[in-house]
Amino acid sequence: MAGWWWENMRELRPLVHLLLPLCVHWVAEEMTVSVLVDVTTNALCPGNKTCSEAIYINGIQQTVVGIFKMIVLPLLGQLSDDYGRKPLLIVTVSTTIIPFTLLAIDQSRGSVYAYYGLRTISFIISQGSIFCISVAYAADVVDERKRAAAFSWITGLFSASHVVGNMLARFLPEDYIFVVSIALLIIVPVYMALFLKETVRPTEKPDHNVPCIKKATKIVKERYHSMKHAVDIVTSSSTLKRISSISFFYELGMSGISGVLLYYLKSLFGFNKNQLSEILMMVGVGSIFSQMLVLPLLNPLIGEKLILCMGLLASVAYGLLYGLAWASWVPYLSASFGVIYILVKPAVSNFSLASVY
Repeated sequence: MAGWWWENMRELRPLVHLLLPLCVHWVAEEMTVSVLVDVTTNALCPGNKTCSEAIYINGIQQTVVGIFKMIVLPLLGQLSDDYGRKPLLIVTVSTTIIPFTLLAIDQSRGSVYAYYGLRTISFIISQGSIFCISVAYAADVVDERKRAAAFSWITGLFSASHVVGNMLARFLPEDYIFVVSIALLIIVPVYMALFLKETVRPTEKPDHNVPCIKKATKIVKERYHSMKHAVDIVTSSSTLKRISSISFFYELGMSGISGVLLYYLKSLFGFNKNQLSEILMMVGVGSIFSQMLVLPLLNPLIGEKLILCMGLLASVAYGLLYGLAWASWVPYLSASFGVIYILVKPAVSNFSLASVY
C-alpha cells in the first residue's frame, strides 16, 4: 500500500507547482465568503440585520455570470490550447485581486457596488475556467493511467482549501481577512510566473493568424452545435431525460438556497462571520468525508439509485430545516445533512455515464 502511494506521488510530482498555488488561491477566495455578508449588509443597509438589496445584487450577479460563462469558458479553453496553459492560468487567478483590494481600502456603499461589478467580471473569467484549465494542464503532464488520480487530487484540494479558508475566516480578526487574502492572491500569479512550466508547445495552425473576433465567433458556433448535439442525446434517452430533470431542479433549489443562506442566517439569528464560517466548515468537512469514505463504501452495497434518493431526501431536509429554523442550533443540524446531499452529483454523473456508454 505504501509503495503504491509513493508511486502515485512520484507520478504527480510535475503537478506540485500547479497544485500549491491553486490551493492558496482557493483558500484566499473562500476566507472572504463569510465576512462579505457583514461588509455588504453594513454598507447597503446600515443599522439593519437584514438586507434585501444585497440578496437582489447576488441574484443578478449569479444570473449574469451563468449566462456569460457559457460563452467565455469554451473561449478560454481554446485560448489555452493556442497560447498555452500558463498565461491563461496567470490571468484567471489574477482577476480577484482588484475587487478584494477595493473592499480592503474602502467599504462604503459605492465601493461595494463597484466591487460587485468587478467581481462579476472576475467570476465570468475565472469561475470554472481555473479548474478546467488546471485539468487540461494535468492531462498534458501526467501519464494517461495516472490522470484519474491527478484529477482527484485537484478536486480533493479544492474541497480541502474551502475548509482551510473557512477555518482562517473563523479565527482571524475581521480587519485582517481581506489583507491576508489579497497577500495570498498576489503570491499565486507570481509563483506561477516563476515556477510553473508551460506544457503547450506553440505550433503553427491554419487558423493561427485569424483575427480574435472571427475565432471567437467560430467557437460560439461550435458551442451552439455542441449544445444542440447534447440536447439530442438527452432527448433520445428516457433515463437521461429523467436524470437531467432531477439535476436541473436540484441545482435550481440548491443554488437558490446558497445564494441567500448566509444573509438569511444573519437576519434571523444575527450570525456573524464566526458562526457562518463554522457552518461552511461543517459542509466542507462533510463533503470530503462522504466523497472519500461514505460513497466508496455505499456504492457497491446499495447502488447509485438508492444513493441518489438518499441525497435528494437529505437536500429536502436541508432546505426545510433552514426554512423552519426555530433556534440558533438548527442551522448546524441542517448543515450536517451536507454529508449526504453532496452525494447527489456523483450519483447523477454515474447514471449519466452508464446511459451514454
